[in-house]
Amino acid sequence: MHLPDLDYGLWLLIADWLIRIGALLWIPARTTPGAARSWMLLVAFVPLFGLPLYLLLGHPWLSAERVQRQRLASQVIRDEQAPLADQRWTPPPHGAEAEMVPLVERLGDFMPTHGNQVELLDHYDASLQRLIEDIDAAKQRVHLLYYLMFDDAVGDAVAAALERAAARGVQCRLLLDAVGAKRGLRRYRAPLRAAGVQVHAMLPGGLRWRRSGRMDLRNHRKVAVIDNGAAWVGSQNLADADFIPAFPNRELVARVQGPAVAHLEAVFASDWFIETGERLAVTPTLPLHHADIAAQLLPSGPAYPFENARDTVNALIHLAKRRLVLVTPYFVPDDATLAALRIAALSGVDTQLILSRSNNQQLTAWAQESYYAELLSAGVKIALYRPHFLHAKHLSVDEGMALVGSINLDIRSFALNAEVGLLCYSHDVVARMRAIEASYLADAEHLDAAAWARRPAWRRSREGIARLADALL
Repeated sequence: MHLPDLDYGLWLLIADWLIRIGALLWIPARTTPGAARSWMLLVAFVPLFGLPLYLLLGHPWLSAERVQRQRLASQVIRDEQAPLADQRWTPPPHGAEAEMVPLVERLGDFMPTHGNQVELLDHYDASLQRLIEDIDAAKQRVHLLYYLMFDDAVGDAVAAALERAAARGVQCRLLLDAVGAKRGLRRYRAPLRAAGVQVHAMLPGGLRWRRSGRMDLRNHRKVAVIDNGAAWVGSQNLADADFIPAFPNRELVARVQGPAVAHLEAVFASDWFIETGERLAVTPTLPLHHADIAAQLLPSGPAYPFENARDTVNALIHLAKRRLVLVTPYFVPDDATLAALRIAALSGVDTQLILSRSNNQQLTAWAQESYYAELLSAGVKIALYRPHFLHAKHLSVDEGMALVGSINLDIRSFALNAEVGLLCYSHDVVARMRAIEASYLADAEHLDAAAWARRPAWRRSREGIARLADALL
């Protein structure tokens, strides 16, 4: 009676160790060292669960078709910019901008352009109302690309505006992330298509996931393009501010006019091509005579050969000489970003990190707390904004560079999500962004290194355990 039990236990032990050895040979060769450590720890504790989960979610792979389409889109973007040399902005020869411009162009394909106008909008409802007004004024086309669209009052208003535009003969296209906008797709896809709006889900799952990529890769971008007149980029989704109960959002969005409009439309066209195979024409937008803001677009994501959002953020941190302010709702940095922040502060740069005191992802909140002690001891200032869930994502460097978009300072945004950021080389934009940052700081809890060091030991243990999952968050 006991021999079969013994045999079963022996085979289970052999399988257990074969999985561990297989994971040791497989995972480190295909994953970054930090992520490999997290996955190996999971496999060591629960081998029969950990390895299959890694095979599904451990490597940020995309289908060969999607990677090839991104390569083609990048080449088209570069080729179509070549004849527009008169739109190129040339930075001062010896400033930090001269170092950023070629890096961002190589990483994200887009050249910097002059003659742009950039409005920074941080009032949630007013920003959405302005977007709907732009849609209602459209004469030729409306292109919307969003991670999240909820079936709420905002979703209803945007869908109604699209239906009105389509009834006027405006070409309307809507791209929504298949997971983030699941509720919006379920409610609006059929009626919008019936009204003449083209609607597609990005990175669909189900039986089609192998044709798209790893199941948890997402398109996290938020972009709107209205004719050749205006484009929107930032952190705000198409949903009520309190679409997550108890966490009303505060956002920052840039409304852009000038040559950067065509660049944002090229990002939309790239995603449209990757999802549908249809190539859209992108019409260049002329520089504005009354505007002088230089801007450069950075799309990022796993289809690119490098983690270009991470590399851009780290370059900006390293180039700071006087003041650096970073705003993000989720702060789970990789080693390179953590070291860049520490070096900046120790070098004498006034380094300010602004996070949200409330957080809708508890494990992420615990993990990010594990970094505070190291940063505070290096001289990084940390402020926790209190009134809302601060979902804005932006940073400012000295007096002349600012980045705003959908990029969080976490490993997911750097390695797994498709993101987009607008880099502005402008004293005026930085000054306006600094005023917004000051409003955050005026209503924030400012952490003290000594007080933080006195937190209970159980909290430190919780933070450390959560940090072990940094590559999985």
